[in-house]
Amino acid sequence: MRKTGFAKQLRTEQTDAEQHLWQYLRAKRLQGLKFRRQKPLGPYIVDFICQGRMLVVELDGGQHLESEADRVRDAWLARRGFKVLRFWNHEVLQQTEAVLETIRLAAEEVFPGNALSPGPSP
Repeated sequence: MRKTGFAKQLRTEQTDAEQHLWQYLRAKRLQGLKFRRQKPLGPYIVDFICQGRMLVVELDGGQHLESEADRVRDAWLARRGFKVLRFWNHEVLQQTEAVLETIRLAAEEVFPGNALSPGPSP
């Protein structure tokens, strides 16, 4: 299966944590940032990406505990200028506000001096 077909399949088979977080990231709901989900990027498919801020958000279950493959993937993304945030599924489900704040702060950090505002100016 081609990577785009596999990415589409992943979008239809999201985990509970991915579905939950997507409700906050979709349609520019988080500070006007445009996120995409299950996006092919080089040899990988990332869970969530905000290309305008060069920010990747990955959600991990227990199978990712100390994963060498994740370290290799994160290094590949970092070499291309992406900042990678990783959260455990239970963090997303139980500490949603803290996860969203971490994402928001990371997006600001990527472009200092271009702080995100809660909405358009009057």
